[in-house]
This record gives sequence, structure tokens and C-alpha cells, in this order.
Amino acid sequence: MAKIFSLPAIRNIGIIAHIDAGKTTVTERILYYTGYLHRMGEVHDGTAFMDWMEQEKDRGITITSAVTSCYWKEKQINIIDTPGHVDFTAEVERSLRVLDGAIGVFCAVAGVEPQSETVWHQADHYKVPRLVFINKMDRVGADFDHVIEMINERLTPDAFAIQIPLGKEDNFKGIINLLEMKAYLFDETTLGLNFEVIEIPDKYLGEAEQKREKMLEILSEFSEGIMDKYIHGEEVSTELLKKTIRELTVKNEVVPILCGSALKNTGIQLLLDAINDYLPSPLDVPPMVGKNRKTGDDVLLYPSYEEKFASLVFKVQMDKYVGKLLYVRVYSGSVKKGEILVNQTNNRKERIARILQMHSNKKTDVDVMRAGDIGAIVGTKATITGDTLTKEENDLLLEQITFPDSVISIAIEPKTKADQDNLSDSLNRMQEEDPTFHVHQDKDSGQILISGMGELHLEIIVDRLRKEYNVNINTGNPQVSYKETITKTVEVSGEFIRDVEGKGHFAIVKLRLSPLADNQTTEHKKNRFVNRISEEIIPRQFWQAVEEGSVSALIDGPLTGNPVEKVNIELVGGEYNELVSKDVDFLIASSIAVNNGLSKASPVVMEPIMLVNVLTPEDFVGDIIGDINAKRGKIIVIRSNQNKQNIVAEVPMSELFGYSTRIRSLSQGRAIYTMEFMKYEKTSAVIQKGIIKNYRGY
Repeated sequence: MAKIFSLPAIRNIGIIAHIDAGKTTVTERILYYTGYLHRMGEVHDGTAFMDWMEQEKDRGITITSAVTSCYWKEKQINIIDTPGHVDFTAEVERSLRVLDGAIGVFCAVAGVEPQSETVWHQADHYKVPRLVFINKMDRVGADFDHVIEMINERLTPDAFAIQIPLGKEDNFKGIINLLEMKAYLFDETTLGLNFEVIEIPDKYLGEAEQKREKMLEILSEFSEGIMDKYIHGEEVSTELLKKTIRELTVKNEVVPILCGSALKNTGIQLLLDAINDYLPSPLDVPPMVGKNRKTGDDVLLYPSYEEKFASLVFKVQMDKYVGKLLYVRVYSGSVKKGEILVNQTNNRKERIARILQMHSNKKTDVDVMRAGDIGAIVGTKATITGDTLTKEENDLLLEQITFPDSVISIAIEPKTKADQDNLSDSLNRMQEEDPTFHVHQDKDSGQILISGMGELHLEIIVDRLRKEYNVNINTGNPQVSYKETITKTVEVSGEFIRDVEGKGHFAIVKLRLSPLADNQTTEHKKNRFVNRISEEIIPRQFWQAVEEGSVSALIDGPLTGNPVEKVNIELVGGEYNELVSKDVDFLIASSIAVNNGLSKASPVVMEPIMLVNVLTPEDFVGDIIGDINAKRGKIIVIRSNQNKQNIVAEVPMSELFGYSTRIRSLSQGRAIYTMEFMKYEKTSAVIQKGIIKNYRGY
């Protein structure tokens, strides 16, 4: 039976970082010290509890976000361990959407790495309060102060140390707590379970006093109580420091920094204390804002068991034992097993067969889920990621989760007829699980194309199809996912006037198509439809059909058959027949008009531009910059990172296939790089001609 904790005693947190910073190892230690695990797993051995997928065990990386719960000093901590690789950034995005706090894990050697910046800014977007844990203090090259400098320079100037390491590298012995001015030594023979609190050794006392002075200086800017004591040279109590740091962290005004070594079992209990002491409970964060479906007014969701039930589905998982699992965050009210919920996104009713508390891929049945909880439900059929679930009396819609566009595709085909049906079913299941994975059919060749966030993403998809779903497939070479847009304003008309089996059809639609500026698009809508006519020209009952027909015609562009974006469609005229006109007539007529207009509006191809981060020794900077320029790239910034140079550039995706081999060749294997999607950009006439030629096969 799961323990029940009150709202102030709940912490919903995520662990975010660059790949290989040690997120999963930190989570394993947390589960061990809180008593959930009796034996610690290791990522490098493929035994980590949170990395349950076969592909995660094989590769030693986190691919899917895993949810678990543990208990520390009368607090319930719900943890989401997220992937560090940029190809799985959607897992981070949807996790941050439902979290109250987060721990940013940084490697003490590498510091702020490219994906660290990405996930940090994602957390900024959702205004998630954070702690920082500088991990791997035992590693050769560990530099605590340098990592803090990088965090202050690249992420936030408001981060400061509340702990410092007792030694570093081979001499790393423990943690100095700057609030208590005590040192903690962890016993290796008990895997860090036992620790000793001692006075700070003389060797480290000067540094500790200096760092504490810095901490008090920062906090005194926010707290009059601390400022008064600081100015008069009075001792500031640990209780006042904790209270102030908590208040400021919850408000997102400061970021406390801790340190340790998860692999060496040092500092994790102090991190757990910091989670309890400084990160918010559901009561501490601002209420979630939803929209009333009928009026469109804002509705504030307060975390109370007495309020109307409202929750957001942030993840779908297909489980081979229980079927479709929906991971939900409950914002208000409560729900019991067997109750009927309403999917406010599609207006479908869903019965809750089971409620589960998740521990990675293990499950515990519970009878009720309440405000502040993160859990899973079973029994739904028509619900997907981003949907709002409420009870019948609550007409409320929460903002959906937005995900980045997929930028790379490969063609796949089943090897046998038996594999064909299995492939279709498997792809549908995987699309439900992963909002950044898309399947479509090339309208010219008839090939099945699967699209994702990068080569690794698609590699994992193909591997899962073969091993998890037992589908035998052939795959093609990766190709870029392009988009199209228009560059000229045109006015066009479309008509659907005919007699079909004695039934009349009549609709004439006049539209104006024009380019849409970047600042006029949103994460949810890449195109815009505007009605400029009155009901006398076309009755209101047909307006929705005109909009649907117009927008659906943008799915296939005239140049490459890829989606068309950044188009402003205005309904400026038309005709109808009050005796025979129907919705479907205007749907078809508007689709014809848009198709006519796209060809006349000087369409162009847009290609995905990637943000590339290269970390290289200085000897190879010139060759790498020259190569980026040759790939039509633009250098954004070059900055020093200890004894290396960090080159940040924008490069078209089409130029980056096989870049890992190229970068090894240019740097004698000593440079590393990451890339992530940044934006879509219009191509030059020469490049566009080549893309169209490739798509049309001439």
C-alpha cells in the first residue's frame, strides 16, 4: 500500500543534464539511500533501475523519461529521470511541463555542455525552480570553481555555492556545508550510507569562510534580515539561511549549488535534504492556468483535494502487460479507480480501470490519485499526450505540450507480407508514445517514411521495431525533412459546382494567400486563417468548412510534397446556393483554391538549420571553422573552455550527415560535437533547385 502524504510534503522533481553528466547514477543513489533499492545498479553495467529499456541497457544512455517515487525524512519525492541526448529532447520537454522543481546535474570536468544549456533554457521557459548538483568531483580534471563560473556566465548569474568539495580528484574526501560550516565524510565501506560530521579541517577553512562570505553577500541583497546581521558582523543562523534560500529558490530568484560524486556515493544524502529544504511543494508554485471551454476565460487550478478534478496527460506508454498507460499530473481534485473522466480535448469519455504508482517500469496499484500526484492510469482508448482529463462537471482545457519538428527521415519497408500488418500496427503504437516520431507515405513513390529528431532517434526506432515488435524491415538512407513556404501575395478562387447522381453541389471560394512573418506564427499554429467576409456572402455555417479545407491543403506543398508553413490565408469572397450548398462543397472548393494559390505564390523550400556545438583543442580550430563555412554554416560564437575552444555555429541539416566521421578526421579524434534543431530557413535558388530535382527524380 502506497503511503499518503499531504501536499506540503510532496516534491515533484526532474533530473536534467547533458548526456554522461551522471543523471541516472544520481537517481540510482537517491533510490538506494531512501530505501527503495537494496542494491545499487550501474549505468555502465546495464543494471541501472531507471534504464529499463533493452536499448538503454545496451547503450548505457537514457532514452525515455522514467518516473519513480521515494520517501526521505517524511517527504514524498516523485522523480522523473530524463534523457541527456538531444534526439530525445521531447522527453525533457514534457517532463518539465508537469514538474514543480528540477536538479541540474553538471560534470565537474566538462561543466556546462551544449545540452546542459538546452535543458536549462527549457526549464527557464516553464519557470521551474532548480538546484545544481556538480557531480564527478572525484574525476581527474574536476574544477568546482570553473563550473560555477560557466554556470554564472552561460546560464544564470544568480547561482551560488551552498556547499564546497573537501578536496578534489583523488583527494576528494567529502562535502563542506557552508550553512552549518561543518564537513561531511562518507564511509566507503558502507557505500556512503554512514557519514561523519566533523569540524572543517584547517587546510580548507579559509576557502570555506570565503565562499560563505560570498553566499551571505548574495543573500543579503534579497533579505533585510540577513543584510542587517551581515553588516553588523553578527552570526546568521542556519535556520534563517535555509528559510531565505527556500523562499528565493521557489521564486526562481536564486539557484543553490551543491556538489559530490554519485559514483563514489558522496553527497547524495545532502542533496536529498536540499530537495526537501529548498524545492517547492505543489502548494508553493503558482496555480496552473487553464481555459474554460465554453467562455474562453482563464481558470486558475489550485492544488486542493476539494477542488474539481483536472489533470494533464504528459506521456503515453504501450506496456505489454497492461496495455496503454497514460502518465498524468493531477493539478486539482482527486479521482478514484473506476470513475468516468472526460477528455476535454476530444470530448470523449474514458473509464479508469486502474490507477498505478510507477517505479520505472514497475507498478503499484493504488485506489486514488489526488492533487499534486504524478501517476499512471489504465483503461483509456482515445487519449494522447497533451490531452486534458477532468470530471464531467469541469469544462476546462489546459494548454497542450508543444514539441519540436522532426528534421530527418528514412524510408522503411516490410520484408514479407506477414510483416506488413505488424509494421503498421507497431508504427501506430510508437507514434502514440513519441510525439516527435511521425510516419507518412511519399505520395510519388508510395514509400513509408519515418521521421524523427536525429539519426540516433531513428536508429532506436528501427532497433525497437526489430527487437521489441519482431518486425523484419529494410531501411533506406537518412534524408532531410524539408518544408515549404510562399514568398508572394496572390488572390485565387476555387469552385466545386457539379451534379453527382442527381444531387447538386455548389461552392465558390475566393482566398488571399500571403507570406506570414516569423513573429506571427506560434508553437501551436504555423499558419493563420482569417475570415474577411460577412454572412451575406457565405453563411456562417460554412466558415468552418472553408478553414478546414484551406488548412488541410497545406499538408502537401507543390515543390516537394512536404508541409507548407508561414502562410496567411484570408477568406475574401465567394458564392453559395441556398438550395444545394453543403459543408463538403466548401471544403473541396477551398482546398482547390489553396492548391492553385500555392503554385502561383512563388513557393520556396525551407530546410532545417541545426545548432552545432564543437569542443576542440586549439590546434584544430582553423580546420573545423573552414569545414563549417564549406558546409554553408554560420559561426555564432567561439569561446574558451579551459584548454579547449567551443565553436557554436548554425549549419543546414543536409550538410551534417556523417559529420561524426568528418570531425574525427579533422581533429585526429580529439574533438566532440552535439547538434540540435534550431529553425527552418528558406534555401537559396541553387540549393532549392537541387532539392526539387532530387525529390522529383530528374
